[in-house]
Amino acid sequence: MQNFKNVNLDAGLYFVATPIGNARDVSLRALDILASADVLVAEDTRSLRKLLDIHGVPVKGRFVMSYHDHSAQRDRERVFDAISKGQSVAYASEAGTPLIADPGYQLSRYAAEHNVPLTSAPGSSAVLCALTLAGLPTDSFFFAGFLPSASKARLTKLSEYQKVPATLVFYETSRRLVPALEDMCKTLGPDRPAALCRELTKKFEEVRRGTLDTLLQGAKENAARGECVLVVDRGDKEKIKESDLQLALDTALQTMSLRDASETVSKAYGVPKRDVYQMALARGKNAQK
Repeated sequence: MQNFKNVNLDAGLYFVATPIGNARDVSLRALDILASADVLVAEDTRSLRKLLDIHGVPVKGRFVMSYHDHSAQRDRERVFDAISKGQSVAYASEAGTPLIADPGYQLSRYAAEHNVPLTSAPGSSAVLCALTLAGLPTDSFFFAGFLPSASKARLTKLSEYQKVPATLVFYETSRRLVPALEDMCKTLGPDRPAALCRELTKKFEEVRRGTLDTLLQGAKENAARGECVLVVDRGDKEKIKESDLQLALDTALQTMSLRDASETVSKAYGVPKRDVYQMALARGKNAQK
C-alpha cells in the first residue's frame, strides 16, 4: 500500500521538508507533493532519489535538477521559467526544513518579490528537535546556525551572542566541536548550562547535558561523531545593586506617587513590582522616624 497520493498542484514553488535522519519522519503531505510536482529540485538529487525510493514514489521521467549554495543565476531562471509555463516545482532540502542552514533563500526571495505562489510543507528540523530534548528554556530561542571555522572569527561572533536573552542554538561539525566548545567557555562562560545533541532521529542518537565545561571535557574524552546541535542556556541577568534601586526610587518619588514610582522603577530594572513597592514603603517609614 502506497503512503502517498497524486494530487493536482497549482503552478508555483513548493518547499518540502525532508527527514533529518529517520526516513519515516517525512510527512504524508510532503510525499504527496513530491509524487505530484511536475519538476523536482533538490539540494542533493541522490538523497532525494533515495527518499523517493524508500517510500515508493516514482519519478516517472520527471525533470530532476540540483540547486545548492553554488548554483548560478541560470539555475534559478530554470526553476521560475518552469513555473511561468504553468508547472509545479517542488524543492527539497538534503535534510530538514529548506532555508534553515540550507540553500534556497534566493528562490524564496525571488518568489516573494515577483508574487510567485510559494507554499511550504513543514516537517523535520534539527533546531526544534534539539530544543525539545535539551531540557533548557524554549520560550525564547536564537538560532545562530554554523559558527565560523577560524577561532578569531568564532570568538568575535560568540561575543555578540553573550548577552542575547534567549536560549542559543548552534549547528556544529564533530571535527570542530572541541574548538567551538573551548571558545564558548571563554566567551559565554564555562558554567553556563548546555546540551550537546547529536545524530538526531538516527540509530545512535545521543544527548549530553551539563555545563559548557563538562561538555567540553566529555568531548575530549569521548569524541562525539556525526552531526551535532549545541543548545546553550541564556546568560544570567546582570545583578542589580540595591543602592541603584534606592536611588531610582528616590528620584521617581520626587514627582510621582508611591505606587507610580514603584511601577516605573519595576519596569526599568525588570524587578517584580511588589518587591519595589515594599522597598518604597520601607524607605517611607524610615524617613518618618
